[in-house]
Amino acid sequence: MLSATGSAPGRLPFLVWVLAAGTFLMGTTEFVIAGLLPEIAADLNVSLSHAGLLITAFAVGMIAGGPTMAMATLRLPQRHTLIGALAVFALGHAIAALSTSFTVVLTARVVTALATGAFWAVGFVIATTTAGPARATRAVGVMMGGLTLANVIGVPIGSFVGHYTGWRGPFWALAVLAALAAIFVGRFIPRTGQRAEVSVRAEVRALGQGRLWLALGAAVLIMGGVLATYTYITPLLTDRAGIPAGAVPLVLIAFGIGALGGTAIGGRLGDRRPMVTTITAAAATSLILLALIPASSSPVAAVVLIFGMALTGFTVNPVVTSLAVRFAGDAPTLTSALTTSGYNTGIAAGSALAGTALDSSLGLTGPALVGAVFAALTLLPLIALALSGTGHRTRIVAQRATAAPVREDASTPAHH
Repeated sequence: MLSATGSAPGRLPFLVWVLAAGTFLMGTTEFVIAGLLPEIAADLNVSLSHAGLLITAFAVGMIAGGPTMAMATLRLPQRHTLIGALAVFALGHAIAALSTSFTVVLTARVVTALATGAFWAVGFVIATTTAGPARATRAVGVMMGGLTLANVIGVPIGSFVGHYTGWRGPFWALAVLAALAAIFVGRFIPRTGQRAEVSVRAEVRALGQGRLWLALGAAVLIMGGVLATYTYITPLLTDRAGIPAGAVPLVLIAFGIGALGGTAIGGRLGDRRPMVTTITAAAATSLILLALIPASSSPVAAVVLIFGMALTGFTVNPVVTSLAVRFAGDAPTLTSALTTSGYNTGIAAGSALAGTALDSSLGLTGPALVGAVFAALTLLPLIALALSGTGHRTRIVAQRATAAPVREDASTPAHH
């Protein structure tokens, strides 16, 4: 028997998995550049640090472009927005792969970041409303799992292929896969009319809630804590733990598996007990990072703690994303985009402070200390949310333009 969402009871609609595939592609393109920088720098005749601007440009495009594109496409049917975003994403990668100009490639990265921001902002809204109130956080977890899986599978494969085909090979692959994803999205999202009922004023007005900013603050801090440590994990493993450089990718895969598991746990538990889940996970992340400082001299302990850091840290993400979308009520698109911007802001801030700590007297353990502080600070907005009685006023509202015929007044108490 099928539910109102077009799937068997207890199962997520297939559309959610299609959207997760899209986030997999976009997560791969965000991080695969790091493994291809030497090839790109040599091919485009720029320095390694100059080539690194391709990573910075994408992050900046995500931070600023997500909310901008969410507003620019607000009145369009969501189906058109997602197909258009994937088409621009594919075209941007094709142009970059054909170009011999660093400026053109840099511009293409910014454009694809804008498309990524639009896809994620609308995709999260469609995922939650299509899945229905009882499975909203799980749906967000699956979508974010696509991003996490990109780190486990997409980035290593892209880097590996790039070493043999040149950096243009992965770009062509991403272009083709994005075009195929656009076809699938067009197939599984029903045609709808213009989203005339959606108001820019309502989207902006939704930002006036204090609890919304608490959820966004938690997103910034937890991601800053985990990525502060992850950014400089290689020197910690090789120079302090004594792990051979050739074995570092295996540790990074373990991190990715932990992140994937944490995302799944958050998606499963977050609908029933969001605050208990997030507070426990954030506290555990801080303690694990503190333990990593003295224990990182042991290779076994370092690997176990890095896995644990990913497992607990990424448990928070789907829950706070789902809460932010719930708090926005009838106007979730801009909020969804700001959540994505929040994660990228946390990555930028955490990495920058970790780099400063690395150059200080703290040395190789500095990034872990910065991460522990960020994770501990995450408890402040989470505890404030718990004390605000979030569960009694939280609801998920389905927009009339989405695929799922979820009732607009469906209440979803978020138990503590």
